Amino acid sequence: MIKVMMLMMAVCALTSSSIGYAQNVSEIKVGIIGCDTSHVIAFTKILNSKQPLQEADGIRVVVAFPGGSPDLPDSQDRVAGYVAQLKNEFHVEIVDSIPALLGKCDAVLLESVDGRPHWEQVQPILAAGKPVFVDKPFAGSLVDAIRIAQLAEKTKTPVFSSSALRFTPGIAKARNDEKTGNVIGCLAYSPCAVNQYHPDLYWYGIHGAETLFTIMGKGCVSVQRTYTEGTDIVTGVWNDGRVGTFRGIRHGHKEFGALVFGTKGVHTTGGFTGYDPLVVEIARFFKTGKSPVPLSETIEILAFMNAADISKKNNGAVVLLSDVLERAKQQAAGK
Repeated sequence: MIKVMMLMMAVCALTSSSIGYAQNVSEIKVGIIGCDTSHVIAFTKILNSKQPLQEADGIRVVVAFPGGSPDLPDSQDRVAGYVAQLKNEFHVEIVDSIPALLGKCDAVLLESVDGRPHWEQVQPILAAGKPVFVDKPFAGSLVDAIRIAQLAEKTKTPVFSSSALRFTPGIAKARNDEKTGNVIGCLAYSPCAVNQYHPDLYWYGIHGAETLFTIMGKGCVSVQRTYTEGTDIVTGVWNDGRVGTFRGIRHGHKEFGALVFGTKGVHTTGGFTGYDPLVVEIARFFKTGKSPVPLSETIEILAFMNAADISKKNNGAVVLLSDVLERAKQQAAGK
C-alpha cells in the first residue's frame, strides 16, 4: 500500500499532458505498460506504421515500461523479446518506471498479460488523468475491476477495455443484422485455457464471454455452468427471458465465433479477423475520451465469469449476478 501511495504521489507531481478531447490533435504520444503479450507488438505495428490507418493517424507508441510477472511463465518468458523488438524495430523508448512513462505520453495502453497487477498499475495512470485502454483481462478479480471503475469515475479519467472479438465485423454487426432480426439468443464460443491465478474464464474465455455480451447486450441476471476437463458450457438468463450460452473449448479444434438466433433467422458470425478494428476503436477513444464500451458492461461481463466459477464450485447451481456484484462491491469497500 505504501508503495502504491508513493507511486501515485510521484505521478501527481508530474505535469499532466492533456490531449484536449474532441479537439483537433496533431499527435498523441502513447505509452505501453507491460511488455508481456503479443498485443504489444501487434498494436505498435499498426499505430507506428508508415501508412497508418486513417483513424489512427497521428497516434504513435513512443515509450514503454516492461513490467512482467515473475511467477507467471506466460509473462516473464516474453518480456525480454518484446522489449527488444519495441526498441530495435519500432524505436520505442524503454523506461524503468510508470511515473517516468507517464511524463512522456498522453495516453496509455495497459497491456500486462497478468490481470493481477492492473489495479496497482492503473492507479497512477488515473491520478495523472491519462486515458487508458486496459487489455484483457481487465483485472485479476471482480473486486479490483470495481475499484478501477470507481477510481475512473472519481478522477473523471476515460477507461476502455475490450476483447478484440467485440469489433470483429461479423460479431460487431450481429446484434443489428436485418436478416436475423431481433436477437433472441446466442451461442458464443472460443478457446478457454485457464490460469491458476485468475478466475477460469478471465484468462482466455473472456473472448467468448465478450462475444456473447456484444451480441446479447447487458442484462444477464443468472448463470449456470457445466464443466468438464475439455469443455465449459456457461448459460446465462437475461432479464427479458432471453438465453445466451458460452461454450469454452479446451479439447479439439479451437475457434472463435457465435451462432445467433433471431426473430427472422439464424446465422453464424465468423471469427477473428485481426486487430485493426480494435485499434481503430482505441484510436478514436484516445482522440475523444469516449469509450465504445461502458465500464458497467465490462463489469457485468466479469461478474458473469465470476458467477460461472461459483456455479462450478457448487456443482452447477444457478448463481445470481446481483449477489455476485453486491458481494464484490462490499469487498471493494473494505466491508
